[in-house]
Amino acid sequence: MSGPDPIDLLAVGELLTDEERLIGDTVRRFTEDRIRPRLADWFEQGVFPARELAPELGKLGLLGMHLEGYGCAGAGAVAYGVACLELEAADSGLRSFVSVQGSLAMRAIHAFGSEEQKQRWLPGMAAGELIGCFGLTEPDFGSDPGNMRTTARRKGADWVLSGSKMWITNGSISDVAVVWARTEDGVRGFLVPRGTPGFTATDIHGKLSLRASVTSELHFDEVQLPADAVLPGVSGLRGPLSCLNEARYGILWGTVGAARDCYQSALEYAKTRIQFGRPIAAFQLTQEKLVEMALELEKAHLAAWRIGRLKEEGRARAAHISFGKLNNVRTALEIARSARTILGANGITTAYPVLRHANNLESVLTYEGTSEIHTLVLGEAITGESAYR
Repeated sequence: MSGPDPIDLLAVGELLTDEERLIGDTVRRFTEDRIRPRLADWFEQGVFPARELAPELGKLGLLGMHLEGYGCAGAGAVAYGVACLELEAADSGLRSFVSVQGSLAMRAIHAFGSEEQKQRWLPGMAAGELIGCFGLTEPDFGSDPGNMRTTARRKGADWVLSGSKMWITNGSISDVAVVWARTEDGVRGFLVPRGTPGFTATDIHGKLSLRASVTSELHFDEVQLPADAVLPGVSGLRGPLSCLNEARYGILWGTVGAARDCYQSALEYAKTRIQFGRPIAAFQLTQEKLVEMALELEKAHLAAWRIGRLKEEGRARAAHISFGKLNNVRTALEIARSARTILGANGITTAYPVLRHANNLESVLTYEGTSEIHTLVLGEAITGESAYR
């Protein structure tokens, strides 16, 4: 009788359906064939070939895969989570691209757009022919979007949009930006097509994290939009925050993938790296590190699976998503840091994925809700008292 799988000690993978496992295997093969051989160069050069990869991701059904209709796959929450896990096992930037496209931009249009807006944008976005971004965060307002400075005012039947957004994934390569702005009727969402006069996007350079990802600042200088540019289905922060919850759900799965990749790299290295005449995997201190990584990895994986099943049953709440995001990002960072120590000096090179993952996870730690914000979400759920203000 063979022993447990060292990469999945509790056989969490056996909790998945055959279809979910097939999705995971398919995405893993795609990343091994098309992504991993080029990742080190992309990260070092600070580039991401989104236009090249988007149609391939669309063909796999990964863009908006958890949405129904309009060319979307309509997959379950766990199936989507498994895909995010395998995407981020390659790189957080890859999962971020898919997440922003599907859980933020497409989800906003799908949930709150008119039928005309859905027909115009969603099929092309699902196919990877069109790219979207999601403009909520501003230079001075990240965790507190209610005080955003971007505004939209009426001008006859049209709208005039003014302001800026910061740290926007896919910003400069997007065909359409979903932009949230303050209006006299509360926060509203607007669809701003590429090339609209007064709309510009500038890439942010000098990043030490998420280098294989396009990150931009969006500027709106008295941008005039037609009446049908507004998303009619929602007003107030409920709209953008519900989209963020979808993105956070993908993160709590994706970080398990990053953690698994770091742990697997450290384990393989420890079994082949010889010091003092024996592999370092034979030393007690190395085994302790590997055991701690394996324990935390499986706990994070189980948390993701449980939250996914709750989501499929319609029982997942914001506190569940915050639980997963807070715990799993923290776990992945600790695993990445511990794995780096096993790899020694080799761990700081692009020949191994560990420090690349660690750098990426520093961004994942703070985007889509900082650890402090998710702590307060859980604190309110536990105590019934809000500590935000």
